[in-house]
Amino acid sequence: MNAVYQEYDAKMQKTIEVVMSDFASVRAGRANAGVLDKITVEYYGTETPIHQVASISTPDPRTLVIQPWDSTLLKAVEKAILTSELGINPQNDGKVIRLAFPQLTEERRKDLSKQVKKYGENGKVAIRNIRRDAMEKFKALEKKSEITEDDLKEYEKEMQKLTDKRIKEIEELTAKKEAELMMV
Repeated sequence: MNAVYQEYDAKMQKTIEVVMSDFASVRAGRANAGVLDKITVEYYGTETPIHQVASISTPDPRTLVIQPWDSTLLKAVEKAILTSELGINPQNDGKVIRLAFPQLTEERRKDLSKQVKKYGENGKVAIRNIRRDAMEKFKALEKKSEITEDDLKEYEKEMQKLTDKRIKEIEELTAKKEAELMMV
């Protein structure tokens, strides 16, 4: 039955990775290429992430420089950034696009903090859904008489321990990201 736990643990770990990538897309006042991860640009008829069509560098802590490998993409990259939820106006000089990250205001920090809490809550809901799926599977096994009632109780107890552990991880990640946002 250990393989079953590993299967659900792997799903929960994947959920935590998704939450971490969501957190990476929330800018914390510093220039971070991770904020561009979810922004795509049309390249030869396919929606492609910016980091796959351009080099991204950080010349200083508050600036990102995006240099598309194909200069015809400059306008498309600029448009993609403008239409995203990034909230930064790109500066296009004909060769590269610069993103200047302003100092976060208190109000913006609170908004971003709410967004982080929402991502964390979504992660916790996903983990609980994985637990529910596991519990249903265990009950089905018991119904088919493949496991005993005592086994069912033990599996449910172990699954709950795993769920609590993963939810605690998400809460710690959320608190860490909120603290990072609130640092001036």
